Amino acid sequence: MKTIFNYDTPSVALDKLKAKGYEIDFNVEFDHLVESADDYTIDYLYRYEGASDPGDESTVYGIRNEKTEDKGVLVAGNLSFLEGKKRDIILQMELRARNSGNVE
Repeated sequence: MKTIFNYDTPSVALDKLKAKGYEIDFNVEFDHLVESADDYTIDYLYRYEGASDPGDESTVYGIRNEKTEDKGVLVAGNLSFLEGKKRDIILQMELRARNSGNVE
């Protein structure tokens, strides 16, 4: 996983990832992640903090299915506000990436 701290905007990250073939919007197609979360890995992680409020954060994930090579993006606000499966899956993917040593 390549972690990038960039203070432009999430839309810049989305444009960069789209140019790299990350086409699926996992915010809309989240069922794909729920059905086979273990098949997905985070390739890119862009974190943003608000200029005036560090608590105003968002994260853009570039996610790839290791079996099918399908690529997409997921945009999440402050993870502490997410609940349920979405939070669990995102945290699980981040922990797997960190434990595999793929974090820069």
